[in-house]
Amino acid sequence: MSNNTYNSDVIRILEGLEAVRVRPGMYIGSTGPRGLHHILWEIVDNAIDEAANGYADKIEVVLHKDGSVSVEDNGRGIPIDTHKEAGVSALQVVFTQLHAGGKFDNKNYSFSSGLHGVGAAVTNALSEWLKVEVYKGTIYQMEFHSYYNEEKKKIMSGEPVGPMKNTRKKTDKQGTYVRFKPDARVFETVTFSQDTISKRLRELAFLNRGLTIKFTDLRDDEKFYSKTYKYDGGLVDYVLYLDEGKNKLYDLPVYAKAEKDGIAVEFAIQHTDGYTESIFSFVNNIPTPEGGTHEVGFKSAVTRILNDFAKSNNLVKDKDVALQGEDFREGMTAIVSVKMKNVEFDGQTKTKLGNPEAKSAVESATIEELDRLIKNKKNKQIFEAMIKKALGAAKARNAARHAKEIARAKSGADSAKLIGKLAACSSRKAELNEVFIVEGDSAGGSAKQGRDRQHQAILPLRGKPLNVEKKKLEDVLNNDEFRMIITAIGTGIGNDFNINNLNYHKVIILSDADQDGAHIRAILLTFFFRYMKQLIQEGHVYIGMPPLYKVYKKDVTVYAYDDNELQKAIEQVGRGYQIQRYKGLGEMNPEQLWDTTMDPKKRMLMQVTIEDATEAEKLITTLMGDDLEGRKSYIAEHADFNKEDSFMDRVKAKEE
Repeated sequence: MSNNTYNSDVIRILEGLEAVRVRPGMYIGSTGPRGLHHILWEIVDNAIDEAANGYADKIEVVLHKDGSVSVEDNGRGIPIDTHKEAGVSALQVVFTQLHAGGKFDNKNYSFSSGLHGVGAAVTNALSEWLKVEVYKGTIYQMEFHSYYNEEKKKIMSGEPVGPMKNTRKKTDKQGTYVRFKPDARVFETVTFSQDTISKRLRELAFLNRGLTIKFTDLRDDEKFYSKTYKYDGGLVDYVLYLDEGKNKLYDLPVYAKAEKDGIAVEFAIQHTDGYTESIFSFVNNIPTPEGGTHEVGFKSAVTRILNDFAKSNNLVKDKDVALQGEDFREGMTAIVSVKMKNVEFDGQTKTKLGNPEAKSAVESATIEELDRLIKNKKNKQIFEAMIKKALGAAKARNAARHAKEIARAKSGADSAKLIGKLAACSSRKAELNEVFIVEGDSAGGSAKQGRDRQHQAILPLRGKPLNVEKKKLEDVLNNDEFRMIITAIGTGIGNDFNINNLNYHKVIILSDADQDGAHIRAILLTFFFRYMKQLIQEGHVYIGMPPLYKVYKKDVTVYAYDDNELQKAIEQVGRGYQIQRYKGLGEMNPEQLWDTTMDPKKRMLMQVTIEDATEAEKLITTLMGDDLEGRKSYIAEHADFNKEDSFMDRVKAKEE
């Protein structure tokens, strides 16, 4: 296919640009931070598609001081000739028509990241202004803006300031440059997150081997930030990045790339001495945290080929426990990336691949490639290490099964213990019920007295639970605190997990706002991530946010949840105020705990989500694993050691 085939003829219009501003949630999910970044990803994805289809090798993203963001690639450049149906430039069509683009007939792109073809137009519609330049020998420019029309009494979204113009300025560059400023009339915040953007761009660089992505943040002169991501090892580098700080069973990941039935399959595998599996899958650069047919095919192939290898090399003895798929995946870190046409997703979240042809293609390609690698004598020790690890996992699985049987036998006793420990709610409708996992008996007592007894259950913890990141499943099942949590929630864990048995649709972690409380939260979130991940994926896990301060005088009381709110609370209460800083939940009486932290009408809850599963994996490994140096480095980079505690100064000032 030549560049000449990429012209206005390939830009198909399916419907006009309407109602995006009226109902932005239909197009970008929300008007919060996630939606804000979504309109950036739409432009980034267009650039990535150029690179992934072989037309570009450089992308640059810049956050500017005026709140705008720009994305530039060195691809073919958006077509600038006149569109036959629309009668205007194809460039204008792309930015003003929904479902207009060159990705609907598979002629110009083998595959694309965008799911709906609404990208550039939606970004334009939800921006205060947008400017685009196309480099094709000379520079072509076009500008759009969203303004209030006095005559029509409404905001006109993404309207062209004028027609596309050829500046006649010659350029050696090629590609497209898009710069836009999100509209504050639409979004709750228009401040982009440096951390969110850098993580996604790094992920895209890993998934597209050899692609250079530069990210620069110009917003703060004192904290200038610029990072370039380029990974010539691609998925191999990705796995090594995730396994940094872990004890690896072999130095370099096993890697293969193949194509089956028009589907490109790429994977990298490495085993560590850990006890959980970490498989991350992607389709056309889109994360699929819920897996799907491609992941099923991959797992099936790994189980089959490694079982065959173990038997043919007499690595499995008759007395050994029969090996299962989960045994081969214990301690495995794997990235599976497929690229295909006509992607179909299951469910509302669009995070699970549904194409049945992907299963057979990935399974076939994985079997053939692993078989080829196994036949290379240089790799024999690697695959023997995999089998040895699997045999150990099988023994541990057998021990865990025994522990589960004991746990089930104890379930009556656990339930009896729960009667004394868990303050259950009276409602039997799980979708209306919530359970607070509370730090300490003192806070648990206040929570039990102050709760809504119909829909709120309370489960107090005694001390810090076990850090499951360093323990086998058998150890987790033998831990009293976790067994209580498992029994109370009702879903089971690991392979026995069943979301349909969930007793409470809100599982709320409620701990003190101090270091110990944060550590307990981290331990519990690690447990949920490792053994009840679906609970997080489906939005059932929350963190309760108790206030840090109480500002009061006579009959006026205002609670503040951080230092910024404290100042507002002081101003609201006025002269003669008193301040109390809460050191723990146990300092609150039942009424205060209800008013501040448990009352659904007033409380603040933080829903736990997995925006990026690979980054969550990396962070949990860093913070909860054995890599002391990695943990020190992370804390040194992210902790604010210069933050001063001004509470006592405020108290002294008040006393004076």
